[in-house]
Amino acid sequence: MRIAIAQFEPTDDPAANGATLAELAQRAADGGARLMLAPEGSITDFLTDPAATVRNAQPLDGPFVTSLVEASGRLGIAVVAGTFVPTDTAGKVTNTLVIADRGELRGTYRKIHLYDAFSFQESDTVEAGSQAPPVLEFDGISIGFATCYDLRYPELFRVLRSAGADVLALASAWVVGPGKEEHWLTLLRARAIENTTYVIASDQVGRKGIGRSAAFDPFGLPLLDLGTAEPAVGFVDVDPSRVAAVRKMLPSGENIRFDINTVPRA
Repeated sequence: MRIAIAQFEPTDDPAANGATLAELAQRAADGGARLMLAPEGSITDFLTDPAATVRNAQPLDGPFVTSLVEASGRLGIAVVAGTFVPTDTAGKVTNTLVIADRGELRGTYRKIHLYDAFSFQESDTVEAGSQAPPVLEFDGISIGFATCYDLRYPELFRVLRSAGADVLALASAWVVGPGKEEHWLTLLRARAIENTTYVIASDQVGRKGIGRSAAFDPFGLPLLDLGTAEPAVGFVDVDPSRVAAVRKMLPSGENIRFDINTVPRA
């Protein structure tokens, strides 16, 4: 199965960002992709303006997510991207990943681990999720989803692996800073190696995002690095026989000696 990884720099206009994602999805479909992964928070430029998470938040049936669902239906692919959804708490939203597939909203994930680090306080405006991310099947390939700062918590990806994921997909807005690119690529590769899965990751690019959307195979071999290109779409072909071959050689999943909690603590 072919997967497209897209990166771009969102603006403060959700409609414009939805249109950009539709254009990138067209490129993905033209390249033969079954699924396109886009960055965290694609609805708005929240890296330079954290207040935008609340100002531009929309419900799941709002125009931004609707545009993704429509694009997925028109193009016959899945479109995965991040948005912000209002909550019942004033001034708070959820950082939500949406999976639109062939004209339907197939799944969502509310980010569990909030980025209260490196002088950024995501919890000021975002409520943490408490449910494990989904693992969904696309043409016989099981994909588990996560968001940005989750990458620093390997136990979450072990949950996805234990639920049958062949591919771990991360939507991100990884902020620039000393050593941050090294952390990004090292942790992505580590999640691939320790879970013997493909890892695909989309990141924002521009003034605050590092770009470097990337992919690694189940043995940790690099497959893609989009650098700082903006906007850009890259392609990765994932093969279940490669997953099976690596797991036969390195059966680390079968050698686990403790129980894995399937739902993170709230």
